[in-house]
Amino acid sequence: MARNQFAGFGGGPNIQQLMRQAQKMQEQMTKVQEELDEKVYEASAGGGMVTCKVSGKRELLELTIKPEAVDPDDVEMLQDLILAAVNEALREGEKVREETMEKMAPSGMGGMGRMF
Repeated sequence: MARNQFAGFGGGPNIQQLMRQAQKMQEQMTKVQEELDEKVYEASAGGGMVTCKVSGKRELLELTIKPEAVDPDDVEMLQDLILAAVNEALREGEKVREETMEKMAPSGMGGMGRMF
């Protein structure tokens, strides 16, 4: 006589309820990811000589270089300032993304922000 092999699991949430919860969490995460993609992060280098804006999608949106930052005899300095500003803006965006996604992760699943 076959008995219900899951009889010891009574009283807990059923599979359909778990699936609904998982789907709702996925929808929330998708919405948050879309919101993060729309954010804009700004950083500068050289005391504001070079300023940039990047999107949450990690795209350079704007780059502003003050004329006094342009020295034909020291192009390397300008290149370094540009790299510093862009990299700082990208780091800030990643930091916000990781912090936001970690807040959404169920307990015990820290580090999920790095997956997105």
